[in-house]
Amino acid sequence: MTQNQDMTRGKPLKLLFFFALPLMFGNVFQQLYTVVDTAIVGQGVGMDALAALGSVDWLNWMFLGIAQGFTQGFAVLVSQKYGEKDLEGMRRVTGISAMLSLWIALAVMALGELGLPLLLMILRVPTELRGLASLYMRILLGGFPAVMFFNYCSSVLRAVGDSSTPLRAMVTAALTNIVLDWVVVFQFGWGIAGAAGATVFSQCFSGFLCARKIYRTPELHFGREQMGLDLVLQRNLMGIGTPVAAKNIMISLGGMVLQTIVNGFGMSFIAGFTATNKLYGLLETAAVSYGYAVTTYVGQNYGAGQIQRIRTGVRAAVYLSIGTSVIIGAAMLLFGREITSIFISSDVPEIAAAATDTACLYLYVMSVCLPILYVLHVYLAALQGMGHTMLAMVAGIIEFGLRVGVSLAVGVTGYTLGIFGAEVAAWTGSVVFLMPWYYRKIREAGKTLKFP
Repeated sequence: MTQNQDMTRGKPLKLLFFFALPLMFGNVFQQLYTVVDTAIVGQGVGMDALAALGSVDWLNWMFLGIAQGFTQGFAVLVSQKYGEKDLEGMRRVTGISAMLSLWIALAVMALGELGLPLLLMILRVPTELRGLASLYMRILLGGFPAVMFFNYCSSVLRAVGDSSTPLRAMVTAALTNIVLDWVVVFQFGWGIAGAAGATVFSQCFSGFLCARKIYRTPELHFGREQMGLDLVLQRNLMGIGTPVAAKNIMISLGGMVLQTIVNGFGMSFIAGFTATNKLYGLLETAAVSYGYAVTTYVGQNYGAGQIQRIRTGVRAAVYLSIGTSVIIGAAMLLFGREITSIFISSDVPEIAAAATDTACLYLYVMSVCLPILYVLHVYLAALQGMGHTMLAMVAGIIEFGLRVGVSLAVGVTGYTLGIFGAEVAAWTGSVVFLMPWYYRKIREAGKTLKFP
């Protein structure tokens, strides 16, 4: 398997870092989709359009979380089969996962389009923003199969240790997206609709590049015989993937409640909050990449029965994550005001200044607490790699409860700055829950599985 990485051999720290490195670059370029959309819309269309994007930010993340949750869950079994060296079983899993991904994508697209008016009402999107927000979301929902397509293909490749192909796909797609954004917004004047359409097209392109690699890899290439009805395997895959998707949905629902509170704080606060939320993905990029690396590493070694390697690798991932988060947090503290000002434009200087102050304060709070988020991703990924995705779902419920609790308390008291603590509280509660469960499950695995 060219470009694929057998993570059952070699030094864990080196394996994890160099596997995660291309994913970091790829995730940076993936985040450029939303960052470029936001910056170009904010500067080229105006504050109303920027606020419209922000008012449905968590809704967009929920649909993305569904795609990522199911495909990441399916990929756990792919990585375990790879660790077992069961290549025919791996092709079978890959084929059935493709069919499940297609069915889920079509169902989510249809339900999302039908339920969008109700969702915008629940989110309390201001009336003056609802038209723009609805247009943006309908285009993204129409392109949801493309999102599912890319996430499925990239998850399969990561499961067998190929982090280079998703990187190349994301770099190419991100550059395409930037050019298209500039053309459709500034040259054609298509506004928020053009930005959404450019994002959908870029997702299609990146998915095609990853699918081509799967097709050209004999060990991954599957045909109709691997896609036939297999109720046992389908139930197994859905049993792994559904809790991860449900976890992402719960996290997003908590974010929506938070957004409903924010949507009542005025235009400048919404715009400032949106600016930093768009940076959230960049702050989390390395954490997500380490998480992907840990899931692949743990999945392959779990399939091979090498439990002690899992312990060593997870410990190394914790060290890497904490060190990386400190560096990123320090950079945001130093240059946060300059970065957030990129997204904010207004004819009224006072409004722009208020939005920038809100964005900076939110960014500073998250930057200081960033190590918590990074450690959370490591333990969550380790448990998912062992197949314990129900625990991931419970962690999502905990995040939901804390995020909603803090948000509602802020709404009642009217202390707007307290809304910045909702994210940190959610991270903290989740990591406090996951850490003991990881150590319990790894002890149990050590007693039941033999390793070389």
